[in-house]
Amino acid sequence: MSTKSQSQAPGRLVLVTGGAGFIGSHLVDALVAAGMRVRAIDNFATGRREYVNRAAEFVEADIRDAASINDAFDGVDTVFHVAALPRIPLSIAKPVETHMTNVVGTLNVLIAARDRKVRRLVYSGSSSVYGEQAKMPLVETMTPNPLNPYALQKYVGEQYARMFHRLFGMQTITLRYFGVYGPRMPDEGSYVLAIAAFLKARREGRALEIHGDGEQTRDFTHVSDVVSANILAMDCELADGRAINIGRGENVSVNRIAAMIGGPTVHRAARAGDMRDTLADRTQAERVLGWRPRVSIEDGIADLLFQGP
Repeated sequence: MSTKSQSQAPGRLVLVTGGAGFIGSHLVDALVAAGMRVRAIDNFATGRREYVNRAAEFVEADIRDAASINDAFDGVDTVFHVAALPRIPLSIAKPVETHMTNVVGTLNVLIAARDRKVRRLVYSGSSSVYGEQAKMPLVETMTPNPLNPYALQKYVGEQYARMFHRLFGMQTITLRYFGVYGPRMPDEGSYVLAIAAFLKARREGRALEIHGDGEQTRDFTHVSDVVSANILAMDCELADGRAINIGRGENVSVNRIAAMIGGPTVHRAARAGDMRDTLADRTQAERVLGWRPRVSIEDGIADLLFQGP
């Protein structure tokens, strides 16, 4: 029997950290639908109880507290480490707090996975690690240039994942997400994705606030495409600590996004620590994972406008 058929056999136990959050809850839903036994961890720092799939085993725990999460790794085949505090302004204002979740929490997850002999860990990385680069598209061979504590913390996390492969032989792979959006995306807090902020402003009858000139571009990726990349990463042949871009390979200006959502706009000062442009080279995602995005930005936003976030 092949490795893939063994690992995809019904009843395989997988663990999702941040399983009550935006991306994590969608991933849990998909894994349950695929017939997996799913265990989820969350402390509800950003997740919501109503997002927890009732068919999944749920553990309320905090990845910053190693003792509270260790037993959750028993019998686990694959860990999807999605838990994070993804707030750039928060990381600038409170770098120690975000470091504890994004770096120390990640290290705790890796140690628990190693000690409980987990086969593979898929780490949710971030395209923010690239920072400003001289050329587009962004390719994995570029030297990272983090512009804010969050980006640096995510880069440290993926370096730890790579190191655990090299030191302990653990199968690890990092997926660098580009501008993930879709249903359940957060629209509260000091930093939310432009799409979420615009949709909320439209619902409330307010002007859409654009930071800077609005000509900055983002490679927005629908959450369903990110979920499919994670599932493919469970059993791809190469899990040697490498990082792989998960983005559509198309970017769009913030002004265009505002026009697609509709309504009056107002410009505010540009935010510190933001990248000017993002655009993913998805060559490695296609080659290693066999992954291609399916949801266009037009279809994704139309769906959100129809259904609500």
